[in-house]
Amino acid sequence: MTGDNGGVSNATLSPLPSADRPDVAARLREALLAAAFTADGLLDLLGAPAYAALARSETVPALRATRGDTPLETLVRLFLLQQPVPHARVAEFLPVDACVESGWLVPTGGDEMAATVDVRPYGGPDGEDWFIVSDLGCAVGGAGGIGSNDEGVVLGVGGASTTLAGITVRRSVSAALDLGAGSGIQALHAARHATRVTATDLNPRALHITALTLALSAAPAAELREGSLFEPVRDDETYDLIVSNPPFVISPGARLTYRDGGMGGDDLCRSLVQGAGERLNEGGFAQFLANWQHVEGEDWQDRLRSWVPRGCDAWIVQREVQDVTQYAELWLRDAGDHRSDPAEYQAHYDAWLDEFEARKVKAVGFGWITLRRTAAAEPVITVEEWPHPVEQPLGDAVLAHFERLDYLRAHDDAALLAGHFRLVAEVVQEQVGLPGAEDPEHVVLRQHRGMRRATKVDTVGAGFAGVCDGSLSAGRILDAIAQLMGEDPVLLRDRTPAQIRLLVEQGFLEPAQ
Repeated sequence: MTGDNGGVSNATLSPLPSADRPDVAARLREALLAAAFTADGLLDLLGAPAYAALARSETVPALRATRGDTPLETLVRLFLLQQPVPHARVAEFLPVDACVESGWLVPTGGDEMAATVDVRPYGGPDGEDWFIVSDLGCAVGGAGGIGSNDEGVVLGVGGASTTLAGITVRRSVSAALDLGAGSGIQALHAARHATRVTATDLNPRALHITALTLALSAAPAAELREGSLFEPVRDDETYDLIVSNPPFVISPGARLTYRDGGMGGDDLCRSLVQGAGERLNEGGFAQFLANWQHVEGEDWQDRLRSWVPRGCDAWIVQREVQDVTQYAELWLRDAGDHRSDPAEYQAHYDAWLDEFEARKVKAVGFGWITLRRTAAAEPVITVEEWPHPVEQPLGDAVLAHFERLDYLRAHDDAALLAGHFRLVAEVVQEQVGLPGAEDPEHVVLRQHRGMRRATKVDTVGAGFAGVCDGSLSAGRILDAIAQLMGEDPVLLRDRTPAQIRLLVEQGFLEPAQ
């Protein structure tokens, strides 16, 4: 997303299909659907283990499952496994001549056809049959490497892509911006609920592939703009939603455009976050995946708070932390360096560790950053660590988080005590203690949806949450608890609002009216 556009080299990559032939894309899509070349169709054909292996770029199970000659098996070998298939066979169910003319297929020796791009079925959130286009052998990354070391290679859908799509707030908006569009997955999701979608990328090949993904998925076309970060956005343009799965890898150089931002340390992610505030409409959201440095002598939470632009609420969640050796190894393997000459691999590894040592970086955090533009006098910035399993999609949970912030900001302690609350559905109470003990050591409230949080509460908090059904005000509930426990109701009203605020903020309680 940064650097000179002329630096993106596509010399070793296959020529791409034409993005100016929507008629051919429509015919190809119709043929793929007729052959059940869909996410559900693949699962039925391959079975769960081979289907999951394919998502890890492991092809042997899928090859074994597609030894037959049905249209679906032939399409899997052609578009997912990059195997040549007989011209006569594929001509029975694909518009071969049109696909060759527009560049989706190329003839090979022996009267066979080969695909020029990977085309991968992807199920939309409402059951849509979508297709994600990417470079050959690069549908997903991971420990096996990406399949190409070309700087301008374009990957398909990986875990990061689906994570961002899942946490994005989905509501009808006028304008959405996808920064660093890649294969177009975020733009595709945004097209469902945004009147206008703008997609940017430093790599012109990525913009071309985004256009193909949208066309083959029968989605509205996006406005495509080439450039780094917010450079392609005019000064007078603002958006209701900004999303980005940026090249967030903290690396010693910019070898791969799709992942290496070309700025020092975590400066690219910081620049992206800091620049988003002025591009958001009031109430608009900006949502990013990011990596950030844990620097010796510096609190990582303070580091991230300093990134948040003025006029924005923020919710930043650290999902994972890796020490610098783990981090270097992850991305060296992602680029396939582990398969290179051992001396070359060691030199690359040294370069990563030299970079971290120079910056006094001891670890790297992975996570999500959500901003919301607000007119509030005192924006709220929440930075937390939550490495535990969550339930995707989380878009509604993210929206609810900020709605709860608004509620809490608008209610002082007196208003809170006058309010009515309900315990959120699917929250359970767990009591932890030694077997046979008369009283538990502590009580835990646990969510089974969304963030799946767990939080310790005292006896008052547990009792309060247990009777919250919206019928009584918080103050009246506390008075009843005080009477049961023989406590001074005034003192109990004084010390409990902070606990109520926490339970509301974390989504255990919701306002009943």
